[in-house]
Amino acid sequence: MENEKKKSDLSVLLGAAFLMATSAIGPGFLTQTAKFTSELGPTMGFVILISVVMSWVAQQNVWRIICVSKMKGQDIANTVLPGLGHFVAILVALGGLAFNIGNIGGAGLGMNVIFGIDAKIGAAISAIIAIAIFASKSAGKAMDKLTQILGALMIIVILVVVFISQPPVGEAVYRTFVPDHFPVLAIVTLVGGTVGGYITFSGGHRLLDAGVSGEENLGKVTRSATTGMGVATIVRILFFLAVLGVVSKGMQLDPKNPPASAFQLAAGTMGYKFFGIVLLAAAISSVVGAAYTSVSFLTSMSKAVKERQNLFVIAFITVSTLIFIFIGNPVKLLIVAGSLNGLILPITLGAMLLASRNKKIVGDYKHPTFLLILGVIVVVVVAYLGIKSLSGLSKLFVPAK
Repeated sequence: MENEKKKSDLSVLLGAAFLMATSAIGPGFLTQTAKFTSELGPTMGFVILISVVMSWVAQQNVWRIICVSKMKGQDIANTVLPGLGHFVAILVALGGLAFNIGNIGGAGLGMNVIFGIDAKIGAAISAIIAIAIFASKSAGKAMDKLTQILGALMIIVILVVVFISQPPVGEAVYRTFVPDHFPVLAIVTLVGGTVGGYITFSGGHRLLDAGVSGEENLGKVTRSATTGMGVATIVRILFFLAVLGVVSKGMQLDPKNPPASAFQLAAGTMGYKFFGIVLLAAAISSVVGAAYTSVSFLTSMSKAVKERQNLFVIAFITVSTLIFIFIGNPVKLLIVAGSLNGLILPITLGAMLLASRNKKIVGDYKHPTFLLILGVIVVVVVAYLGIKSLSGLSKLFVPAK
C-alpha cells in the first residue's frame, strides 16, 4: 500500500514537472528560438542562460507559495489585494487563449508535415485527442502520462538532429557567457515563453488539484519544480544547438516557418518529418497545459467553472480550434504572445512575493530570503525589459523601409 502511494506521488510530481516543461515548449517556443537563433547566432546561448536563471527564480517562488498556502495563484493575489486575482485570472486566460490558438495551429501543421493532411483537419484531430484526455474519468493521470511521453519524445528527436547539424558547440558556450550584445526583445520573449502567463502556475496548480500541498510536502514540490525547469532547459538548449548548426553554415531559414526550414536544411526530408514529430508533440502537450491552467484560474470566479472544470477545459480547446480554423495563426502572433506573457510575469510574481510575507496566506512559514531578493530582482528586470521591448514588438508590424 505504501509502495503504491509512493508510485502515485512520484507520478503526480513528474506529471506536474512535465506539464510545466511541455507547456513552455510549444510551437511558440520552436518559432521564437529558431527566429532569434537565426538573428543572434551563438549569442542566443546568453539569452537562454538569462531566461533559465530568471525562470528558475520565478518557478521556485511561485510553486513554494502555492504549496504552503494551499491556494491557487488567483486566490493568493486576491488575498494580497482584493480584485487583483480576478484581474490576473483574466490576463492569464486571455494569454492562454492566444497561445492555445498557436498550439492548435502547430498541431495541425505537425499533422500536415507527418501525414500530408490539411493543417485545419490536423488541428481538428489534435483537438479531439486533447479533448479525449479531459473527457476521461482519470483526466489528471492521463494528462500526467501524456506530457511525460511527449516530453521524452521531443528530447530524443531533437538530439538526433543536433548530431546531424553539427553545431559549433565551443563558440556557443563562449557566447553564452560573453555575448556580443544584449538582445532585450529575445530575453523578454523567452522569459515570457518559459514562465510567463499561465506557465508559471501550471505545475503548482496541478499539484494542488492532486492534493500535494502543505509545508510537509515542500521538499517534493521544490524537486518537482526543479525537474520541470531541467526538462525545459534541456529541450531549449538542444533545439538552439540544432538550429545553430544550420545557420552557422550560412543557410537562410524560411521566415514563414523558421523551425521547419532549420530541420529540413539540417537533414533533408527526414529532418522535415522529424520537425513534424517534434511540433506535434510540443503542440498537443501545450494545448493540454494551456487549457488546463487557464481554466484553473477561472475556477475562483465562477462556481460553475469550479464544479465542471473539465467541461470548461474542453470548451476552451474547442474555441481555440475554431478560431484557428476560421481566422488562422500567423508566426507574429506567437512572438507577440510570448512577449506579452513576459509583461504579465512582474504582476503575478510580484503578488507571490508579497504573499510570502503575509501570515494570512502562509502562516508561520519562513520563505527563504535569498529567493525573495532574487524574485524582486527578476520582477524589476523583467518589468524594465518588458517595457523596453514594446518598441521592438512594434517593429514586427511596421514594414522595413
